Amino acid sequence: MSVLVYTENWDGKFKKATWELISYGKAIAEQLGVPVFALTIGDVADDQLNELGKYGAEKVYHVKGEKVSKFVAASYTHAISEVAKQVGAKVVMFDHNFTGRSLAPRLAVRLDAGTVSGVVALPSSYEPFVVKRSVYSGKAFVEMQIDSEVKILSLMPNSYKVSENPIPISIEAIDLDIADELLKAVPVRVEKIEGKIPLTEAEIIVSAGRGMKASDNWGMIEELASILGAGLACSRPVSDEGWRGHDEHVGQTGKLVHPNLYFAIGISGAIQHLAGVNSSKVMVAINNDVEAPFFEAAHYGIVGDAFEIVPKLIEAVKEFKAAQ
Repeated sequence: MSVLVYTENWDGKFKKATWELISYGKAIAEQLGVPVFALTIGDVADDQLNELGKYGAEKVYHVKGEKVSKFVAASYTHAISEVAKQVGAKVVMFDHNFTGRSLAPRLAVRLDAGTVSGVVALPSSYEPFVVKRSVYSGKAFVEMQIDSEVKILSLMPNSYKVSENPIPISIEAIDLDIADELLKAVPVRVEKIEGKIPLTEAEIIVSAGRGMKASDNWGMIEELASILGAGLACSRPVSDEGWRGHDEHVGQTGKLVHPNLYFAIGISGAIQHLAGVNSSKVMVAINNDVEAPFFEAAHYGIVGDAFEIVPKLIEAVKEFKAAQ
Protein backbone atom coordinates (compact mmCIF):
# COMPACT_ATOMS: atom_id res chain seq x y z
CA MET A 1 0.00 0.00 0.00
CA SER A 2 1.09 3.56 -0.63
CA VAL A 3 0.05 7.13 -1.38
CA LEU A 4 0.97 8.21 -4.93
CA VAL A 5 1.28 11.91 -5.77
CA TYR A 6 1.33 13.04 -9.40
CA THR A 7 3.83 15.90 -9.48
CA GLU A 8 3.26 17.92 -12.60
CA ASN A 9 6.28 19.75 -13.99
CA TRP A 10 6.41 22.84 -16.16
CA ASP A 11 9.29 22.69 -18.64
CA GLY A 12 11.13 20.39 -16.24
CA LYS A 13 10.53 22.54 -13.15
CA PHE A 14 8.24 22.12 -10.15
CA LYS A 15 6.26 24.93 -8.55
CA LYS A 16 4.91 25.77 -5.10
CA ALA A 17 1.72 23.81 -5.80
CA THR A 18 3.87 20.67 -6.05
CA TRP A 19 5.33 21.21 -2.58
CA GLU A 20 1.81 21.74 -1.18
CA LEU A 21 0.64 18.50 -2.75
CA ILE A 22 3.61 16.45 -1.51
CA SER A 23 3.18 17.92 2.00
CA TYR A 24 -0.51 17.00 1.95
CA GLY A 25 0.21 13.50 0.64
CA LYS A 26 2.86 12.97 3.31
CA ALA A 27 0.39 13.89 6.06
CA ILE A 28 -2.15 11.36 4.75
CA ALA A 29 0.53 8.67 4.36
CA GLU A 30 1.61 9.13 7.99
CA GLN A 31 -1.98 8.65 9.18
CA LEU A 32 -2.35 5.52 7.06
CA GLY A 33 1.08 4.19 8.03
CA VAL A 34 2.21 3.81 4.41
CA PRO A 35 4.95 5.38 2.26
CA VAL A 36 4.34 8.32 -0.06
CA PHE A 37 5.71 8.12 -3.60
CA ALA A 38 5.90 10.78 -6.29
CA LEU A 39 5.35 10.31 -10.00
CA THR A 40 6.35 12.74 -12.70
CA ILE A 41 6.22 12.47 -16.47
CA GLY A 42 8.51 14.07 -19.04
CA ASP A 43 11.98 15.54 -19.14
CA VAL A 44 13.01 16.50 -15.58
CA ALA A 45 16.58 16.76 -14.28
CA ASP A 46 17.65 14.72 -11.25
CA ASP A 47 18.30 17.83 -9.15
CA GLN A 48 14.63 18.76 -9.52
CA LEU A 49 13.51 15.23 -8.72
CA ASN A 50 15.64 15.24 -5.57
CA GLU A 51 13.76 18.36 -4.41
CA LEU A 52 10.69 16.18 -3.91
CA GLY A 53 12.47 14.47 -1.02
CA LYS A 54 12.53 17.74 0.93
CA TYR A 55 8.78 17.46 1.44
CA GLY A 56 8.54 13.80 2.35
CA ALA A 57 8.50 11.80 -0.89
CA GLU A 58 10.44 8.56 -0.34
CA LYS A 59 10.74 7.62 -3.99
CA VAL A 60 10.00 9.23 -7.33
CA TYR A 61 8.95 7.29 -10.39
CA HIS A 62 10.09 9.14 -13.49
CA VAL A 63 8.25 8.20 -16.67
CA LYS A 64 10.02 9.53 -19.73
CA GLY A 65 10.32 8.90 -23.43
CA GLU A 66 9.33 10.42 -26.75
CA LYS A 67 5.69 9.30 -26.44
CA VAL A 68 5.18 11.26 -23.22
CA SER A 69 7.15 14.34 -24.25
CA LYS A 70 3.86 16.22 -24.77
CA PHE A 71 0.79 16.14 -22.57
CA VAL A 72 -1.88 13.81 -23.91
CA ALA A 73 -4.56 12.91 -21.36
CA ALA A 74 -5.00 9.33 -22.62
CA SER A 75 -1.30 8.42 -22.55
CA TYR A 76 -0.66 10.17 -19.23
CA THR A 77 -3.63 8.41 -17.65
CA HIS A 78 -2.25 5.08 -18.85
CA ALA A 79 1.19 5.85 -17.38
CA ILE A 80 -0.20 6.92 -14.00
CA SER A 81 -2.49 3.88 -13.89
CA GLU A 82 0.39 1.49 -14.52
CA VAL A 83 2.56 3.03 -11.80
CA ALA A 84 -0.37 3.18 -9.34
CA LYS A 85 -0.95 -0.54 -9.82
CA GLN A 86 2.76 -1.28 -9.49
CA VAL A 87 3.09 0.49 -6.12
CA GLY A 88 -0.30 -0.60 -4.77
CA ALA A 89 -1.50 2.98 -4.40
CA LYS A 90 -4.62 3.31 -2.25
CA VAL A 91 -4.68 7.11 -2.52
CA VAL A 92 -3.69 8.95 -5.72
CA MET A 93 -3.40 12.73 -5.66
CA PHE A 94 -3.41 15.57 -8.18
CA ASP A 95 -3.36 19.36 -8.12
CA HIS A 96 -6.83 20.79 -8.71
CA ASN A 97 -5.82 22.52 -11.94
CA PHE A 98 -6.53 21.93 -15.62
CA THR A 99 -4.26 18.89 -15.71
CA GLY A 100 -5.65 17.36 -12.53
CA ARG A 101 -9.25 17.91 -13.62
CA SER A 102 -8.44 16.17 -16.89
CA LEU A 103 -6.59 13.17 -15.44
CA ALA A 104 -8.39 12.38 -12.17
CA PRO A 105 -11.75 11.23 -13.63
CA ARG A 106 -10.05 9.21 -16.37
CA LEU A 107 -7.87 7.47 -13.79
CA ALA A 108 -10.91 6.82 -11.58
CA VAL A 109 -12.50 4.83 -14.40
CA ARG A 110 -9.33 2.79 -14.96
CA LEU A 111 -8.83 2.00 -11.26
CA ASP A 112 -12.53 1.67 -10.35
CA ALA A 113 -11.90 4.40 -7.80
CA GLY A 114 -13.96 7.03 -6.05
CA THR A 115 -12.78 10.59 -6.61
CA VAL A 116 -13.24 13.93 -4.85
CA SER A 117 -12.11 17.14 -6.52
CA GLY A 118 -11.30 20.48 -4.94
CA VAL A 119 -10.23 19.07 -1.56
CA VAL A 120 -9.40 21.78 0.99
CA ALA A 121 -8.35 19.91 4.15
CA LEU A 122 -6.97 16.64 5.44
CA PRO A 123 -9.48 13.81 5.84
CA SER A 124 -11.58 14.15 8.98
CA SER A 125 -11.84 10.35 9.12
CA TYR A 126 -9.98 7.46 7.53
CA GLU A 127 -12.40 4.63 8.44
CA PRO A 128 -14.60 5.57 6.64
CA PHE A 129 -12.57 7.90 4.43
CA VAL A 130 -14.16 11.35 4.68
CA VAL A 131 -12.72 14.53 3.19
CA LYS A 132 -13.90 18.13 2.80
CA ARG A 133 -14.26 19.82 -0.59
CA SER A 134 -15.36 23.22 -1.84
CA VAL A 135 -18.75 23.49 -3.60
CA TYR A 136 -20.95 26.20 -5.13
CA SER A 137 -17.94 28.19 -6.34
CA GLY A 138 -16.44 28.36 -2.88
CA LYS A 139 -19.62 29.48 -1.10
CA ALA A 140 -19.93 26.24 0.87
CA PHE A 141 -18.12 23.06 1.86
CA VAL A 142 -19.28 19.47 1.94
CA GLU A 143 -17.90 16.36 3.60
CA MET A 144 -17.53 13.53 1.06
CA GLN A 145 -17.16 9.84 1.92
CA ILE A 146 -15.24 7.53 -0.43
CA ASP A 147 -16.01 3.84 -0.03
CA SER A 148 -13.91 2.43 -2.88
CA GLU A 149 -10.61 0.67 -2.18
CA VAL A 150 -8.68 3.26 -4.21
CA LYS A 151 -9.29 6.96 -3.56
CA ILE A 152 -8.41 9.80 -5.94
CA LEU A 153 -8.15 13.38 -4.66
CA SER A 154 -7.33 16.74 -6.23
CA LEU A 155 -6.08 19.44 -3.86
CA MET A 156 -7.26 23.04 -4.19
CA PRO A 157 -4.32 25.48 -4.58
CA ASN A 158 -3.28 27.47 -1.49
CA SER A 159 -5.38 25.26 0.79
CA TYR A 160 -2.57 23.38 2.56
CA LYS A 161 0.67 24.69 3.98
CA VAL A 162 4.03 23.63 2.60
CA SER A 163 5.84 21.53 5.19
CA GLU A 164 9.46 20.49 4.75
CA ASN A 165 10.15 16.94 5.86
CA PRO A 166 13.47 16.07 4.21
CA ILE A 167 14.28 12.40 3.76
CA PRO A 168 16.55 10.46 1.38
CA ILE A 169 14.83 9.87 -1.93
CA SER A 170 15.45 7.31 -4.64
CA ILE A 171 14.68 7.76 -8.33
CA GLU A 172 13.42 5.03 -10.62
CA ALA A 173 13.26 5.74 -14.35
CA ILE A 174 10.40 4.03 -16.18
CA ASP A 175 10.09 3.65 -19.93
CA LEU A 176 6.52 2.49 -20.55
CA ASP A 177 5.23 1.04 -23.77
CA ILE A 178 2.60 3.58 -24.83
CA ALA A 179 0.27 2.22 -27.51
CA ASP A 180 -0.13 4.39 -30.60
CA GLU A 181 -3.91 4.33 -30.17
CA LEU A 182 -3.46 6.48 -27.06
CA LEU A 183 -1.78 9.17 -29.16
CA LYS A 184 -4.51 9.93 -31.65
CA ALA A 185 -4.72 13.57 -30.55
CA VAL A 186 -1.30 15.14 -29.96
CA PRO A 187 -0.65 18.90 -29.55
CA VAL A 188 1.35 20.33 -32.44
CA ARG A 189 1.96 23.78 -30.94
CA VAL A 190 1.79 25.20 -27.43
CA GLU A 191 1.69 28.97 -26.97
CA LYS A 192 2.86 30.15 -23.56
CA ILE A 193 2.47 33.52 -21.93
CA GLU A 194 5.82 34.53 -20.50
CA GLY A 195 6.66 36.89 -17.67
CA LYS A 196 3.37 36.58 -15.76
CA ILE A 197 2.50 34.85 -12.52
CA PRO A 198 -0.08 32.13 -13.32
CA LEU A 199 -3.36 33.22 -11.79
CA THR A 200 -4.30 29.71 -10.68
CA GLU A 201 -1.12 29.60 -8.56
CA ALA A 202 -0.83 33.20 -7.40
CA GLU A 203 -0.94 33.87 -3.66
CA ILE A 204 -1.87 37.52 -4.29
CA ILE A 205 -3.97 38.78 -7.20
CA VAL A 206 -4.61 42.39 -8.20
CA SER A 207 -7.74 42.57 -10.36
CA ALA A 208 -9.51 45.51 -11.94
CA GLY A 209 -12.73 46.18 -13.82
CA ARG A 210 -14.55 48.75 -15.91
CA GLY A 211 -14.10 51.29 -13.13
CA MET A 212 -10.65 51.87 -14.63
CA LYS A 213 -12.50 53.56 -17.56
CA ALA A 214 -9.92 52.74 -20.25
CA SER A 215 -7.00 50.43 -21.03
CA ASP A 216 -4.62 53.40 -20.83
CA ASN A 217 -5.26 53.64 -17.08
CA TRP A 218 -3.87 50.20 -16.28
CA GLY A 219 -0.37 51.41 -15.42
CA MET A 220 -1.03 51.82 -11.71
CA ILE A 221 -2.73 48.39 -11.55
CA GLU A 222 0.35 46.81 -13.13
CA GLU A 223 2.62 48.72 -10.74
CA LEU A 224 0.67 47.57 -7.67
CA ALA A 225 0.78 43.96 -8.87
CA SER A 226 4.50 44.26 -9.54
CA ILE A 227 5.50 45.56 -6.12
CA LEU A 228 3.28 42.97 -4.40
CA GLY A 229 4.61 40.11 -6.54
CA ALA A 230 1.01 39.47 -7.51
CA GLY A 231 -0.84 38.01 -10.44
CA LEU A 232 -2.67 40.48 -12.67
CA ALA A 233 -6.36 39.86 -13.45
CA CYS A 234 -9.48 41.54 -14.76
CA SER A 235 -13.25 41.15 -14.96
CA ARG A 236 -14.98 39.78 -18.05
CA PRO A 237 -16.25 43.13 -19.40
CA VAL A 238 -12.64 44.35 -19.44
CA SER A 239 -11.42 41.40 -21.51
CA ASP A 240 -14.50 41.62 -23.75
CA GLU A 241 -13.69 45.27 -24.45
CA GLY A 242 -10.16 44.26 -25.40
CA TRP A 243 -8.55 46.32 -22.65
CA ARG A 244 -6.82 43.21 -21.31
CA GLY A 245 -6.21 39.71 -22.65
CA HIS A 246 -8.67 36.89 -21.99
CA ASP A 247 -5.86 35.04 -20.16
CA GLU A 248 -6.38 37.56 -17.31
CA HIS A 249 -10.15 37.12 -17.08
CA VAL A 250 -11.24 35.60 -13.76
CA GLY A 251 -14.75 34.57 -12.85
CA GLN A 252 -17.27 31.82 -13.51
CA THR A 253 -16.64 32.01 -17.27
CA GLY A 254 -12.91 32.63 -16.89
CA LYS A 255 -10.30 31.31 -14.49
CA LEU A 256 -11.29 30.16 -11.02
CA VAL A 257 -8.72 31.44 -8.55
CA HIS A 258 -7.91 30.73 -4.90
CA PRO A 259 -5.35 33.30 -3.71
CA ASN A 260 -4.60 34.24 -0.13
CA LEU A 261 -5.30 37.89 -1.00
CA TYR A 262 -7.51 39.28 -3.81
CA PHE A 263 -7.80 42.98 -4.67
CA ALA A 264 -10.92 43.96 -6.63
CA ILE A 265 -10.44 47.47 -7.97
CA GLY A 266 -13.32 49.10 -9.81
CA ILE A 267 -15.21 45.80 -10.02
CA SER A 268 -18.89 45.99 -9.14
CA GLY A 269 -19.10 42.32 -8.10
CA ALA A 270 -21.48 40.58 -10.48
CA ILE A 271 -22.38 37.10 -9.28
CA GLN A 272 -20.48 35.52 -12.19
CA HIS A 273 -17.29 37.26 -11.12
CA LEU A 274 -17.73 36.46 -7.44
CA ALA A 275 -18.27 32.78 -8.29
CA GLY A 276 -14.72 32.62 -9.62
CA VAL A 277 -12.99 34.39 -6.72
CA ASN A 278 -15.07 33.42 -3.65
CA SER A 279 -12.45 30.91 -2.53
CA SER A 280 -9.96 33.73 -1.86
CA LYS A 281 -8.97 33.78 1.79
CA VAL A 282 -9.09 37.58 2.02
CA MET A 283 -10.81 39.92 -0.47
CA VAL A 284 -10.32 43.70 -0.58
CA ALA A 285 -12.74 45.81 -2.64
CA ILE A 286 -12.03 49.37 -3.82
CA ASN A 287 -15.00 51.09 -5.43
CA ASN A 288 -16.61 54.54 -5.45
CA ASP A 289 -20.10 53.00 -5.36
CA VAL A 290 -21.01 52.28 -1.75
CA GLU A 291 -23.73 49.88 -2.93
CA ALA A 292 -21.42 47.80 -5.15
CA PRO A 293 -22.28 44.09 -4.55
CA PHE A 294 -18.61 43.27 -4.00
CA PHE A 295 -18.68 45.01 -0.62
CA GLU A 296 -21.07 42.34 0.68
CA ALA A 297 -18.55 39.60 -0.15
CA ALA A 298 -15.32 41.46 0.66
CA HIS A 299 -13.51 41.12 3.97
CA TYR A 300 -12.31 44.73 3.68
CA GLY A 301 -13.77 47.55 1.62
CA ILE A 302 -12.63 51.05 0.68
CA VAL A 303 -15.24 53.43 -0.70
CA GLY A 304 -13.54 55.99 -2.90
CA ASP A 305 -11.95 56.84 -6.22
CA ALA A 306 -9.48 54.15 -7.32
CA PHE A 307 -7.41 56.82 -9.10
CA GLU A 308 -6.74 58.42 -5.71
CA ILE A 309 -6.59 55.31 -3.53
CA VAL A 310 -4.38 53.00 -5.61
CA PRO A 311 -1.43 55.47 -5.90
CA LYS A 312 -1.56 55.96 -2.11
CA LEU A 313 -1.65 52.19 -1.64
CA ILE A 314 1.40 51.83 -3.91
CA GLU A 315 3.32 54.41 -1.89
CA ALA A 316 2.33 52.75 1.39
CA VAL A 317 3.56 49.36 0.16
CA LYS A 318 6.83 50.90 -1.03
CA GLU A 319 7.39 52.58 2.35
CA PHE A 320 6.59 49.35 4.17
CA LYS A 321 9.07 47.37 2.05
CA ALA A 322 11.75 50.02 2.46
CA ALA A 323 11.41 49.80 6.23
CA GLN A 324 11.98 46.03 6.29
